[in-house]
Amino acid sequence: MKILITGFDPFGGETVNPAYEAVKLLPDTIAGAEIIKLEIPTVFSKSGPAVEAGIKEHHPDVVINVGQAGGRSCVTIEKVGINLVEARIPDNAGEKPMGEPLQKDGPVGYFATIPVNAIVKNVREHGLPCHVSYSAGTYVCNCVMYNVLHMAATKYPNIRAGFIHVPFACEQVVGKANGMPSMSLQDIAKTLEYAIEATVQNEADIADPAGGTTH
Repeated sequence: MKILITGFDPFGGETVNPAYEAVKLLPDTIAGAEIIKLEIPTVFSKSGPAVEAGIKEHHPDVVINVGQAGGRSCVTIEKVGINLVEARIPDNAGEKPMGEPLQKDGPVGYFATIPVNAIVKNVREHGLPCHVSYSAGTYVCNCVMYNVLHMAATKYPNIRAGFIHVPFACEQVVGKANGMPSMSLQDIAKTLEYAIEATVQNEADIADPAGGTTH
């Protein structure tokens, strides 16, 4: 099995993005699966094509995109991507689309096809916090989640796909307001590793949502 896992470059004034920094820490093999790591741009028009280039080059069985959600207290596994873009800030190319569909002829939303509940359960069983999330936002993270699921639905039917949000890394909150949540890059990376492990071991999801949800 091959798993393509991506992380974004820094955006929004940050000098690092914990998504790709954590991805870089992952081993090259997890639960027998080959792990392919790819950095993608935080740009609406370029993020999806960058992932598709990776798909065409590596022919993965699973695609997991990872992004930063500053303010969340732990890693969250996204359940759904929506066909909407509303950019609160410009992306790294200055693009700031508002109120537009990501795919004009696409459905309102796509559910992740990675085993979201099983991932949360496995991460928690290894002693790390993790929640299901029902909103990937309307920025580039949701953009790439929706577009990759659209690709899988229309062009690459054998690929399972999903999105994982990670919190700020500890070093990112040094100058931020007291109480801003963070997580070490090592713990973020271990969470991603357990997420991949559950994905390899669960072709279909489990019914148990692990009892925890977030926004």
